[in-house]
Amino acid sequence: MNMGKFDVMGKDALNRVEEIMNSTRLNEFLHRKEEEEKKKTCILWVLAIIGAVAAVAAIAYGVYRFFTPDYLEDFEDDFDDDFDDDFFEDEEEAEEK
Repeated sequence: MNMGKFDVMGKDALNRVEEIMNSTRLNEFLHRKEEEEKKKTCILWVLAIIGAVAAVAAIAYGVYRFFTPDYLEDFEDDFDDDFDDDFFEDEEEAEEK
């Protein structure tokens, strides 16, 4: 009679040990998941900061290009006009002779 009582208690203890092992495995799994999530959020924050800095730099460059006058374009226009006028005058003088 006493042996049956110990068998029941042994099975109950075995079930509790299995539950504890399963819960520790579950806790380890959850802990790993939390660490992975922390890594993912850290990487996401770094990428978001890099993207924000790149966007601000692109906007600043666009504003700079919009407000900066293009001096070279004016210089090329003046040079082309003078060259074209002299060239055509020389041709007209050659044809008149």
